[in-house]
Amino acid sequence: MTSGQEARGSGDDVSSLETKEESYGIKEDDSAQECKSDDSSESTSESSSESESDTEEPDIRKSEATSQVHCEHIKTEHNQKEQVTPRKLSRGQFWLKLEAEGTYQCTVTGLIFDVTKAVVIKYSVLSWSKYADYIEKPWIVGGPLFNISCDSASDLTSIQFPHSLSLNDHESDMSFKVLHIKSTGPSIEPSVDHSKTHVKWHVSSLSPVGPVVQTQEPVYYDGAVILYKVVNNHPSLSFRVYVATNNDSFIKDITKTVKSSGKKFIKIDKPPVCQKRLQDGKKYKLISESEAEITPEEIEFCDGSVLKLKHYFEVYLEQPMVFTLSLIEDESEEIVWKAKLRECDWILHDQNKNEQKRNTISNRRRKSSVSLSEEEIYNKRPKGTDISDGTKAKTTLTDQQLMTLARKMGKDWKEIAIECLKLEMKDIHQIQAKEDEVNVYKFMMLCKWREGEQNNGTAQNLYDSLKDHVSYEVIQILKDFVEQT
Repeated sequence: MTSGQEARGSGDDVSSLETKEESYGIKEDDSAQECKSDDSSESTSESSSESESDTEEPDIRKSEATSQVHCEHIKTEHNQKEQVTPRKLSRGQFWLKLEAEGTYQCTVTGLIFDVTKAVVIKYSVLSWSKYADYIEKPWIVGGPLFNISCDSASDLTSIQFPHSLSLNDHESDMSFKVLHIKSTGPSIEPSVDHSKTHVKWHVSSLSPVGPVVQTQEPVYYDGAVILYKVVNNHPSLSFRVYVATNNDSFIKDITKTVKSSGKKFIKIDKPPVCQKRLQDGKKYKLISESEAEITPEEIEFCDGSVLKLKHYFEVYLEQPMVFTLSLIEDESEEIVWKAKLRECDWILHDQNKNEQKRNTISNRRRKSSVSLSEEEIYNKRPKGTDISDGTKAKTTLTDQQLMTLARKMGKDWKEIAIECLKLEMKDIHQIQAKEDEVNVYKFMMLCKWREGEQNNGTAQNLYDSLKDHVSYEVIQILKDFVEQT
């Protein structure tokens, strides 16, 4: 491979904006906070096409929320924020119900909302590349782009958007504003304030909006390194290594690029945040302590949020082995990111794949008494389609999924085992006799339940059994697993 770039699909076009694109330019609106509209209907036409077509990142639930990548946000003494976790809807949308007046910070996206009473807010991350024509010099992208709606827009007074800039001594030379993409056209509106992590904006109306920055000084970013491994039957190892700004819109584009590729990939879960900030225009190289082919030799870093082609390194090793990757600034030779990759980082994916195959074979053996015509109908139906009794095709939970749940379950696992999963005390004694680690206890408890349920050891069945007895976090993980089936 001679180029570390991947073209994104063209499915992001939004006709409602593109037909207007030639008829107006970007205007700067310094009175935006004085003309706030109670009508939030603008929030649907520009971006509904994108939010409805997006699919979720593979094995990131954020892992995926995982999955999501953020620096720690600074909480000031004068602006205490309540941390809230949204409900995850389909097609990448978040749903948040705020019960009273106050300031709330989303734990997934980093958005901060100021509200005057109880409201329901829906929001999703959009791609900047769709709106690239609206970002003209001297303005540059400052952070993720969001589409936000509220059931009572007048009671959502301000929003603080996370930005991806690493601010330095030249912060005073920067101008922070927001690009607001309304039905009448794009408008650059003033911000109220900014901090080391956020840009605050008084809500004028609700539609796609995100932070932009103007500066004559060198621009530094909080960076992130995202790794994907090619999945195939070859013993060799092949990876893609993306160097990005710590920007949800940028990272979302990378996910879509990988998913639209002709190859199959799994995401490698390594600490993504760069230990040193990345400078726009600087060159960076990726090196391996073991012998590996890395293409290209170096890349010139830039915020690729508005680019449809995303730069990446391709790493190839002839034989599987433990190896370390380091991202180095070419000029100073400083290491800005480093990670050690081991076979266990991706082998679990293959084990779970084999486990699912074994479950499929076992299911077919159990159906040996079914007539041939019924068996043919069963095997030929599309995955997830309804069968004769009105239920859906079932996929049992994998070991990896059960371990994810086990780590999040509390100290009351014994009570849950007996009360909800119908295990007996002798089962608990057997589990404790074999292992000493608490998370393994909980994992083996869930495995025992799955074994007893046989074909019914599904995410939906476990959710139904636990929904009134476990933490909100466990419930959300189970909901994600149900959506994946």
